[in-house]
Formats: sequence, C-alpha cells, structure tokens
Amino acid sequence: MAEQVSARRKLGEAEALEMARAARRLIVAKGRNITRINLSSSPSKSDILEHMLGPTGNLRAPTLRVGDVLYVGFPKEGFEELR
Repeated sequence: MAEQVSARRKLGEAEALEMARAARRLIVAKGRNITRINLSSSPSKSDILEHMLGPTGNLRAPTLRVGDVLYVGFPKEGFEELR
C-alpha cells in the first residue's frame, strides 16, 4: 500500500479529479451495480464526479488505485479484477 488516508480527512471534488487524471479506468460499485468508465475517452468532469463522490460531496469509500485502475466503492461479491 503506497498511501493510506484517514477517513477523518475529507477528500472532495479537486482530489477526486486528480485521482481520475492519474488513472486510465474507473470502476465504481454502487449496491449490486458496477459501472466501468474508460477515462482515456475523456468523460465529462460531472460524469466522473457523479460516480466518485457521495451525497455529502466527499470521495466515496473505499477508493483504491491498482496500477492504472481506480476502484470506488466495494461490491459484496468483490471485484473480479482483484481476484
């Protein structure tokens, strides 16, 4: 693990966009739904933020980056890519 951020430190819009710029793919879990976004195709900032931020405007947890893939949320079954 390269960096761990305390849950007390709130990360918002600027930090979410910075994380997205450093990745090529965004994989988001909300409930049973998993959304995959190719960040190389230049999605809109609002689309990225809609998936990465929670209702309070803070980065959803957990968020982790593995290589060039950014994972947000965690499905009950886990992410196939991480197995």
